[in-house]
Amino acid sequence: MAIDPKLRKALTGISGILVTPFDAQDRVAPARLAPIIDRAIGAGVHILVINGNTSEFYGLTTAEAETMVRAAAEQIGGRVPLIAGVGRSINDACALARASRAAGAAALMVHQPPDPFVAPRGVVTYVERIAEAGGGLPIMLYLRNDGIGLDAIGDLCRVRGVAGVKWAAPTPLRLAEAIRRADAGIVWVGGLAEVWAPSLCAVGARGFTSGLINVWPQHSVAIHAALEAGDYPRAMRLIDVMADFERIRAEEQNGTNVTTVKAALQLMGNDCGPTRPPSAWPLTERQQVELRRLMVAWKLIPEAPQRRVG
Repeated sequence: MAIDPKLRKALTGISGILVTPFDAQDRVAPARLAPIIDRAIGAGVHILVINGNTSEFYGLTTAEAETMVRAAAEQIGGRVPLIAGVGRSINDACALARASRAAGAAALMVHQPPDPFVAPRGVVTYVERIAEAGGGLPIMLYLRNDGIGLDAIGDLCRVRGVAGVKWAAPTPLRLAEAIRRADAGIVWVGGLAEVWAPSLCAVGARGFTSGLINVWPQHSVAIHAALEAGDYPRAMRLIDVMADFERIRAEEQNGTNVTTVKAALQLMGNDCGPTRPPSAWPLTERQQVELRRLMVAWKLIPEAPQRRVG
């Protein structure tokens, strides 16, 4: 699918996955997102994504997801493109696709169906129906598992409206083969954040997704700039700085992924509330101490004052 050149260029940058803020009554609180959006855009993040996994998409109702895409579009105000995640049941996905288009999203990101009974050809039909509901918006496939096979992935890439793939499987050689088989017009994006960006970039992906942008977007932008310049040693040094943050996110079977981001935002004074079950909340005391140490080292929060003795 031919897509707007500005959108294509943005997709090869950083796709920043926004959190979903909640208030004390566990209601979505979109106004709390505004300073995070402003910080990310000010740092140079190329594209923002609402209703992704860092947005706790599977913890939201469809009505809440619609509220968040409308609010994000309004807060972004056209400064960067907005991609809207859609998924779950086919009818929910189509309803959210229509709402996202009406809100002003530049493209749709189709979550891989979590249904336990997924046929490869059924996924093709799933994406076709969402593309139709999206009324011509470009489609980004979000593949967290390449188990459907390269033939099925090729079929998905040929669905009318599909413009790109966010590859979130730690299988760079499979990605390279998928890219080789696909039309040259498909945009391939590394979907495993900064840590995997060099490996996926090396075989043909361009750009990467990031949850860190909610907290420290300048660092993500520096990593992207290093990769764009082909300076892999610098990119790896920068990634090493944030490696412990990603390690905490990956604990408890990845159940602290969003928890760590929201806990970091609380430390910065950008309280976006807790995560929803089955995500872990709050961090353990050990995790919280490690996170605070990192945030101080990054100069994102001040060091706690020393207690006077006597």
